[in-house]
Amino acid sequence: MKTRIKWNGNVSFQADSGSGHQVLMDGAPEAGGQNLGPRPMEMLLMGLGGCTTFDVILILKKSRQDVTDCVVEIKAERATVDPKVFTHIHLHFIISGKNLKQKQIERALNLSAEKYCSASIMLKNTVKITHDYEIVDLSPES
Repeated sequence: MKTRIKWNGNVSFQADSGSGHQVLMDGAPEAGGQNLGPRPMEMLLMGLGGCTTFDVILILKKSRQDVTDCVVEIKAERATVDPKVFTHIHLHFIISGKNLKQKQIERALNLSAEKYCSASIMLKNTVKITHDYEIVDLSPES
């Protein structure tokens, strides 16, 4: 896996992925940015969210759960002094579908956090990561 980051001036950077995609990152205005893209640390959270959601959906589909939507809302706290590392990350999953089984959802979240999500497993060595979830039941009323 490879990526290339090119400085665009001020605190703006163009990231080119090995798979042929581009992302513009920019700093906050108070740091000299123009707010033209996400901050690099936000990109870390987005990567974590994408990685774990990928796993959760695959695990739920393999366990024959009728998932129609999955959203993960992530809140992170950072240290107040440099290096301003993440000190706590909380993932809140909102999983929608028909006749979803709570036990299967808990299993999928735990497997992602403990076995499959490379980003979670890598980050949990330096930051406390927690998660919870809610189920949106779209089953027709009887």
